[in-house]
Amino acid sequence: MTLVLEREQTAPVFATTNAIEVIDLKRSYRKRKGWFRSGETVEAVRGISFAVPQGTIFGMLGPNGSGKTTTIKMLSTLLLPTSGTARIGGHDVVSDEMAVRRELGVLFGGDRGLYNQLSGRENLRYFGRLYGMDTRRIEQRIDMLLERVSLTDRASERVESYSRGMKQRLHIAKTLLHEPEVVILDEPSIGLDPAAAIELRQLISELVPRYTVLLATHDMHEAEVLCRELAILDKGEIVAKGSPEQLKSSVTLDRQVHIVLTQAVAEAHLQDVMLKLWRLPSVNRVIPGFDVQGQPEITLRCAEATRVLDGALAILREAGTAVRTVDVREPSLEDVFLQATGRTFEPAAVEAA
Repeated sequence: MTLVLEREQTAPVFATTNAIEVIDLKRSYRKRKGWFRSGETVEAVRGISFAVPQGTIFGMLGPNGSGKTTTIKMLSTLLLPTSGTARIGGHDVVSDEMAVRRELGVLFGGDRGLYNQLSGRENLRYFGRLYGMDTRRIEQRIDMLLERVSLTDRASERVESYSRGMKQRLHIAKTLLHEPEVVILDEPSIGLDPAAAIELRQLISELVPRYTVLLATHDMHEAEVLCRELAILDKGEIVAKGSPEQLKSSVTLDRQVHIVLTQAVAEAHLQDVMLKLWRLPSVNRVIPGFDVQGQPEITLRCAEATRVLDGALAILREAGTAVRTVDVREPSLEDVFLQATGRTFEPAAVEAA
């Protein structure tokens, strides 16, 4: 099942304002069996298409094995596509790979890519030289970026003494060092504690509109709070695409209105109250019960929560029943994934290139 939230089914026609353009991109490989490759072919990416406007954050959401990292490797010129087209800043990733690399800053998740025996400043200085930057420009960028990622006070300490969150912030500084136009972040918050993850997400949100960001993640909350648009990948295909709001509103699931009461509805009025609640527009089911603390509650399953909530509160008020708390539950991105793929959002085996 595929949720399509675009106006056209045909391959997109890209405007010049798109920083990333992908058309029918595919990547397949033959499985290994011992020292040799078997004849079995695996399609890691199966003809995906999307475009990322300049100065925005675009998310690729999916579990391990969905094709996110393979796509990133093709966009960053580390893997050749089997077929299809991809452009970064108008440059083809196959025929113009050096221009693409100049446009790109790439951060792969995990601890790789930094030298623990060097200080934060020395790491950035080393990578600046690899980028071919002149010494004066390197030092200017280092000072600017260390301040931006809040590492100025720890810049002369060895990276081995850094926390995981500090290392990820230094990774961001390294990724931005040569002033790329496009930044690709692959699972940037993986392994971080909640406080460090919040800090890193704030830093990522501040990259736009100066940079265009492609964010690959399996973290639904991260995708929802950071991305203007999302593509949900599963088994190498885009199964749903749109803004977080569009994706959630497209799900054909009931909204839920949970109302916890200060006391149970009087027995004499219960049947009448339940009938009135059930007659509210778009209500599909009324479920009385008790919450985990033993407080009486009523759950309304409905297609449109706002009008139902207003009507339900009026009915309960008329019945003389006070309300303790109200909780409206809208469909989540996990619900979108479940409806699009037919399975729950769980990590699969790590994908191969």
